[in-house]
Amino acid sequence: MSDEKSTKPETDAQLAAKIRGSARQIWLAGLGAYTKAEEDTGKFFERLVQEGEQLESKTRGVVGKQIKSVEDRVEGVRERATGTWDKLENMFDERVSGALRRLGIHRREEIEALERRVEILETELNRLRNQAGSDEEE
Repeated sequence: MSDEKSTKPETDAQLAAKIRGSARQIWLAGLGAYTKAEEDTGKFFERLVQEGEQLESKTRGVVGKQIKSVEDRVEGVRERATGTWDKLENMFDERVSGALRRLGIHRREEIEALERRVEILETELNRLRNQAGSDEEE
């Protein structure tokens, strides 16, 4: 039994050293894995950013073309609609004017022209009256 006691402390010390060595290796492996994961995560993130930038530039070109195409179509429709609206407005004006003429109602321009003629006639009439009045006094 004395042999067992003398070998046992050495075995315990060796075992403790092996456990410490294994624990240290596990600890260092964990640190290495953490560092590697951190590096890989950074590289992975950078790669994702680069791929995102490439995709964005590709899609920006496609989207830009689509937007330009839609804007061109909208402009064409707007021009046609404006032209159609102008034609419709002119046709409406002509029909309303024709209906008013048939009813004997004159347009504003015609009434204004008549007012100017009346003013000219009134001015001439007043001039002639003043002239006739001064002839009688003599």
